[in-house]
Amino acid sequence: MARRFRGSSRHKVDAKGRVSIPAQFRRVLEACDPEWTDGLRPQLVIVYGDHRRKFLECYSIKAIDEVDEKIEALPRGSIARRRLEHLFNGQSLPTEVDPDGRLVLPQKLREKIGLGEEAFFIGSGDTFKIWNPDIYEAEELADTEAWLENKPDDFDLLSLLDNPEAV
Repeated sequence: MARRFRGSSRHKVDAKGRVSIPAQFRRVLEACDPEWTDGLRPQLVIVYGDHRRKFLECYSIKAIDEVDEKIEALPRGSIARRRLEHLFNGQSLPTEVDPDGRLVLPQKLREKIGLGEEAFFIGSGDTFKIWNPDIYEAEELADTEAWLENKPDDFDLLSLLDNPEAV
């Protein structure tokens, strides 16, 4: 069973903020929710706190548990721990996939990312992101394309695995 979010797709958002989650993403959510069994709704956490981000980042239960463990390992009372607790715990939305395979995105979250009638989903390994499609294309995709244009024609992306500072 797939355990990584891969691929991208566009989906309609209805007036109530309901949007279908790509089927392959739902399978990952099921596989990464230790309490999920057939007939139950897979759980996830939508993190929205960083005001600089123009997307919602959706974590499977397994992925958010890993983040929580790292936060808990920081010294209690430290600024880093407090800030991360606020961003990942206080400014997040625990939710579930509805019986029709959709997420219900509250108005507050839709407004934060300027989401209209369509949402763009893109896999990011152990998370997936939800973007306004126009903002994604104008900013994120454009930045990636510009970055690639500055690389030599024979540049191999896999070389970054051995030297991530080369980005």
